[in-house]
Amino acid sequence: MTTATAVRGTMPLTRHVAEVRTRAMRAAVALILGVVIGFVFSEQILEVLRAPIEQIALTREASLNFDSVTGAFDLRLKIAIFSGIVVSSPVWLFELFAFVSPGLTRRERRLTFGYARAALVLFLGGCAFGFALFPHMVQLLTGFASDAHSTILNAGYYVDFVLKVVVATGVAFVLPVILVLLNALGVVSAVTLRRGWRWIVVVIAVFSALVTPAADVMSMFLVAVPMAALFGAALVITHLHDRRMLRRSDPIRSDTPQGSAY
Repeated sequence: MTTATAVRGTMPLTRHVAEVRTRAMRAAVALILGVVIGFVFSEQILEVLRAPIEQIALTREASLNFDSVTGAFDLRLKIAIFSGIVVSSPVWLFELFAFVSPGLTRRERRLTFGYARAALVLFLGGCAFGFALFPHMVQLLTGFASDAHSTILNAGYYVDFVLKVVVATGVAFVLPVILVLLNALGVVSAVTLRRGWRWIVVVIAVFSALVTPAADVMSMFLVAVPMAALFGAALVITHLHDRRMLRRSDPIRSDTPQGSAY
């Protein structure tokens, strides 16, 4: 037993609790700062979110409306919270992986931090993709109404819809990385993923339904299809990884002399 293993095995519960408290505090401080930054820029963010409605207003009456006295403040607070989660994601993701890393081997730690960096990049990239996607979704869905109709939207519902799409696409981009990481750590094999693909598709459909409005089938479809495609990419990567590991561990292949003839 190495010294590192002994330390991991004998770490007292009080140290675990203290570490959880410290890392949770750092993540909370980063989240609060992110929320403050999001609140400061919430009006500018709302202007960007309102752009598709202004485009619709060029052809027919369209506007965002508040249904309560506190509606405007609640909306800016909601934007601030979602923005804070995205802005502070590098910190709370790092704290999460740093907490679990002492229980991992050196190889597992290297893999975990490597995939954590990839997950962060993909999460931010997915959020950016969702941010670029939502105007087309809004125009597509509102386009089912004729020009003779008015599009009067509840501001809170509209922003909630947009932010759900943004965060959902961010999470969707990260999920394949988690599957590839579990495969690299030997937790799940490509064969297991292939056998359970039907259940995974069901989970993707349920997740897409939860992050989009219940009656909005088109939005659910637009979120589920990229997630299914990313799962397919993860399945290919895990298959190639398992085949490479099998080739390395094949005793017949490794014991065969170079250049020997059959």
